[in-house]
Amino acid sequence: MGEAKVNEKAPKKSWFKGLKAEFKKIIWPNKVSATKQTTAVVIVSVILGVLIKVIDMLIQFGLDFIV
Repeated sequence: MGEAKVNEKAPKKSWFKGLKAEFKKIIWPNKVSATKQTTAVVIVSVILGVLIKVIDMLIQFGLDFIV
């Protein structure tokens, strides 16, 4: 039973080796792809923000009208 605790905690070196191996698997986007994706995210975020604001204003107008 005492031997089970020997390998209970992995050494930090093997953890960093695993981390390095995982980073090598990452396919990083090129500059053009990253720019297009960033632009798409910003545009969609602005559109959703405007849509939420319009819906909020309509609900507020409706509540003000009722009250």
